[in-house]
Amino acid sequence: MKTAQSASAYKSSRQSVVTIGTFDGVHLGHKAILKRLVETAKNEDLDSVVLTFFPHPRMVLQQDMDLKLINTIDERAELLEKTGLDNLVVHPFTHAFSRLTALEYVRDILVNSLKAKKIIIGYDHRFGRNRTANINNLKEYGKIYHFEVEEISAKELDDVAISSTKIRRALDAGDVETANSYLGYNFMISGKIIHGKKIGRTLGYPTANLHLQEHYKLVPKNGVYVVQANLDGKQHFGITSIGTNPTVGGTEKTIETYFFDFEGELYGKKITLEFLKYIRGERTFDSLEALRDEIEKDEIFAHNFLENRE
Repeated sequence: MKTAQSASAYKSSRQSVVTIGTFDGVHLGHKAILKRLVETAKNEDLDSVVLTFFPHPRMVLQQDMDLKLINTIDERAELLEKTGLDNLVVHPFTHAFSRLTALEYVRDILVNSLKAKKIIIGYDHRFGRNRTANINNLKEYGKIYHFEVEEISAKELDDVAISSTKIRRALDAGDVETANSYLGYNFMISGKIIHGKKIGRTLGYPTANLHLQEHYKLVPKNGVYVVQANLDGKQHFGITSIGTNPTVGGTEKTIETYFFDFEGELYGKKITLEFLKYIRGERTFDSLEALRDEIEKDEIFAHNFLENRE
């Protein structure tokens, strides 16, 4: 898959079939549409193109809204590549871009830049300045610029919307298993390991403190989870605590992981945590000894879960 950081940076001599959207999560609902895109490209000898935008339009137009996304833009690209897509175009969303008229958007972006021969889009798709144009307008432009418009049905779009909503709700509730069932893969968080307060080390549970760079990344409910990660080329399991460490008077949210049977240096490395199971919510304990006893129970729970899962 080739990636272009704007529509103007996309270079190809071939005509394309294009779909447009955020594709946050790249979940099972999205994959049905992406499968149609890839198959259409093969059957009609076209290049498949996903046009997406970053930052998310709401981050630019509704800055007072604390929007959280299931994927970072890098995660989204990695997941889209696995679908067999030929090209990903990540176009910068700016106030100036939002002011393009429908004609300018279709002519300059879809036709001149992306060489669209076919566009697969939802029945409720709106575009152009103030989102005033709809799919019927797009079909009229298609007659002028010689591209076909294929409509994604209401049911298919409902499946996508329902999946996205349920994934976010599940993660907000700590229910990573439900989220994973809709995603079709394990929900993940990536970041660099940084130095923490080393409280876990004094308890006999040294933890890797993950720094999340992308402020817009959705983080599951505070609590303790069973996780897995690829460390130095080998899969390792562990327990991750998300929260403020209230027992020791913490105030900032941290993501700390104790890996089972891992010996090595992780500081400065970027790792990806995959969430498998919610264990319990965040609690305040009367003492560090009580906290250590609870971590022991968390570890036993995690081992039992990993041994008994299918």
